[in-house]
Amino acid sequence: MALSPTARLTLTGLRARGFHGVLPEERALGQIFVVDVIADVDAPDHDDLAATLDYAALARRIVDHVGGEPCQLIETLAARIADDLVTTDRVHRITVRVHKPDAPLGVDFTDVSVELTRTAPAAPPPIERQR
Repeated sequence: MALSPTARLTLTGLRARGFHGVLPEERALGQIFVVDVIADVDAPDHDDLAATLDYAALARRIVDHVGGEPCQLIETLAARIADDLVTTDRVHRITVRVHKPDAPLGVDFTDVSVELTRTAPAAPPPIERQR
C-alpha cells in the first residue's frame, strides 16, 4: 500500500490574548500568548483549497483556544490545541509550541515556551467482505 505524499505546513507567531496562568492577575488581566504550529498534512495534487488544510481556519481555531477556557499551565493549553487540531481531516501529525513571553518570572528573560506533538490515530484497516 503506497503512502500518500505529505506536506509540512508551518504557522509561526500567531498572537492572541488569553487568561491562562496560576496568579490571580494573570487570570484577571490576561496577556498575549504566541503559538507556533507545524502540521504534516496530505499534499494536494492540484491547486484547490478544498484539497488541503485551510490555514486561516486553523488559525481561528487556535485563537479560540487561547481566548477560551483559562487553564493554569501552558502545557494544558498546548495539549488542548494539539488534541483539537490533530483531529482535522488531512492532518497526520501536529506540533504545537505555546510561548508565554510576559510570564511573571521575576527575572529578565526572552521567552518561555512548551512544545508537544500529537499524531493522528491510524485509520482502521478496510473491512474485507466475506464471499
